[in-house]
Amino acid sequence: MQEANQGGTVVAILPGMSRISALWALWLLLASGLALAEDAAPRAALIEIDGAIGPATSGYVEKAHRKALDSGARLIVLRVDTPGGLDTSMRDIIKLIVNSPVPVVGYVAPGGARAASAGTYILYACHVAAMAPATNLGAATPIPVGGGSWPAPPGKDEDRKPKDEDKDKDGKGKDAGSEAEAAKPAPDAMQRKVINDAIAYIRSLAEKRGRNADWAEKAVSEGASLSAEKALEQKVVDLVAADVGDLLKQIDGREVETTAGKVRLQTAGLALDRIEPDWRMRFLSIITNPTVAYVLMLIGIYGLLLEGYHPGAILPGVVGAICLLLALFAFQILPVNYVGLGLIILGVVLMIAEAMMPSFGALGFGGVVAFVFGSIMLMDIDVPGYGVNLGIVVGIAVGACALLALTLYLLWNARRAPVVTGGASLIGQRAEITEPIQGEGWAWVAGERWRVRTRQPVQPGERLRVVAMEGLVLVVEPESK
Repeated sequence: MQEANQGGTVVAILPGMSRISALWALWLLLASGLALAEDAAPRAALIEIDGAIGPATSGYVEKAHRKALDSGARLIVLRVDTPGGLDTSMRDIIKLIVNSPVPVVGYVAPGGARAASAGTYILYACHVAAMAPATNLGAATPIPVGGGSWPAPPGKDEDRKPKDEDKDKDGKGKDAGSEAEAAKPAPDAMQRKVINDAIAYIRSLAEKRGRNADWAEKAVSEGASLSAEKALEQKVVDLVAADVGDLLKQIDGREVETTAGKVRLQTAGLALDRIEPDWRMRFLSIITNPTVAYVLMLIGIYGLLLEGYHPGAILPGVVGAICLLLALFAFQILPVNYVGLGLIILGVVLMIAEAMMPSFGALGFGGVVAFVFGSIMLMDIDVPGYGVNLGIVVGIAVGACALLALTLYLLWNARRAPVVTGGASLIGQRAEITEPIQGEGWAWVAGERWRVRTRQPVQPGERLRVVAMEGLVLVVEPESK
């Protein structure tokens, strides 16, 4: 065995190993060492919330958070761009953030992004809140499931009545808006509970992170919004950063409180790993889109109906069953109005019944009306990102009306068309005789030989027409009569 000194490193050369092979082995050793050193370097994880917040979003954030902890990430950057979403999914994400042993930095980015509604709550929950220039947050008023809006901010009814000092001598309000304000209906007990709960929730998050709790309350009760610069001025967020690199520089050295205790952030030059959602989360995100779930439901219903009317087709039944199950899974975790779902199913059944049992449009048009109203009621259209695309609803309704009109047109033409089968089809046909007939005889009708009866004697060559059918005997008369 020989030994060679390469740059101060002793390389053992086994018998039969060339110097080039030894250098190659040394290079592999150094490369693996650099890779291990890179893996051991402190890193941060980047998780992105893009679009409406729903079950798929919370599932992705939970899985990505767990993966970041397993990989030893020192920091989690949660980049947010959302119009809002479902309360349950938002609270699941906030629980992860509040109980995270690793600091979570909420960052509204890129420029033009927003953290509206549920996004505002999430940003308040983060250990550090940051925004990019030209972004905004706020409008965090909870929206009732099933549509509608709260009539007024929470408060006692008497607080909204005009006080004596606000009235003139005639007892009328001093300004034109006072009477209108006093005439507004007061929110009922349930509405007050929901809004007061949301206010208490966001205030608790603001107080925990030392941020502006008064503005947080306005964001809920009044739907207030702020730009990035104004949010920094009012201490709603901690900083404004142009990009993620600038963000990591600005938060370096900050001290935050986590469930593991106080942590001083060391983020200068920190490597950033982006955690993408896996195929399962992407698939779940697609099918839980309200419009996609709606279309899947329609495909499922029509597929099963087509299989029922044409047994043995197989493909419509298989596709319909799969689509319907996927739609039902999506509806299980979406804010579905089951009255709307029932109206859609009723509408489809009525439209199919119109084709099978013609009622001159009564069943069909009733089905279209039920279908349209059910589609509008199906999802909570006031929750951002969770409404069914009305263009699809209108398109399907117009298509159903066109199909119904075509069906009625064909039925009307069928009623006016002459009978072409059975004994009734012989009425009006021409009869030809080859011998004189007085009473009964034989004649050719529609290429067939029939027994015919006549009320008067007829001779061969006369033009005869079938006027009735008595059993298997045709009654004929001369065409002139």
